Amino acid sequence: MSTRAVLEVIALGPEDAVAAQAGGADRLELVTDIAADGLTPPARTFAAIRAAVDIDLRVMLRLADGFAAGDVVGLVRVAGEMRSAGADQFVLGFLDADGGVDLAAVERVVAELEGCRWTFHRAIDRTADRDALRKQLADLPGLDTYLTAGSASGVDDGLPTLHAEALRRGEPGYEQMLLVGGGLRLDHVPTLLDAGIDGFHIGGAARPEGWAGPVSSAAVAEWRQALDLRVPQP
Repeated sequence: MSTRAVLEVIALGPEDAVAAQAGGADRLELVTDIAADGLTPPARTFAAIRAAVDIDLRVMLRLADGFAAGDVVGLVRVAGEMRSAGADQFVLGFLDADGGVDLAAVERVVAELEGCRWTFHRAIDRTADRDALRKQLADLPGLDTYLTAGSASGVDDGLPTLHAEALRRGEPGYEQMLLVGGGLRLDHVPTLLDAGIDGFHIGGAARPEGWAGPVSSAAVAEWRQALDLRVPQP
């Protein structure tokens, strides 16, 4: 049985969130400081967005630019604060100095999430060994999504990797949803859907005026329509 593809949109505040939901987004990724590729927003921002919309919210857990965990104690504290504010879905991902997954840091933060669902973000596109990373994370509670372009340089270069990983779905380490984002364009959608990929993540593509402007419900609706024209195969 075919299913509707998931459309996730980056939101910086309540105005973005309302527009994204109106356009047909299924889920929001909540961040601040997009110049640093998205950091953890204040708890008050999460609360305001939660009050404004009723779709799923995934909160970024990242305190500084780059993919090193940095202040793990601070990450754990922030995760606890977000949980206390009502957040129940998250986004995170940390690499060590050698480009492998920083498993100790990921495990410490995930333990604070108490089984909440979470996405491992585009740190996977910078890792030295994607397959090893997936297998190291395979048994962590709550991990249900990988946000990836298939390549550090974006979807154009990552398409072969995305197609190959989609074919492995269901294998150990490959049970999670592929949520494609990072240079994603509407013209990528047909081939990704044909590959059975059912998750799509947009940020700047939802903002015709650029990051200085708000999310456009019309832009999100265009993506929703493109995804709904053809549904991915099971």
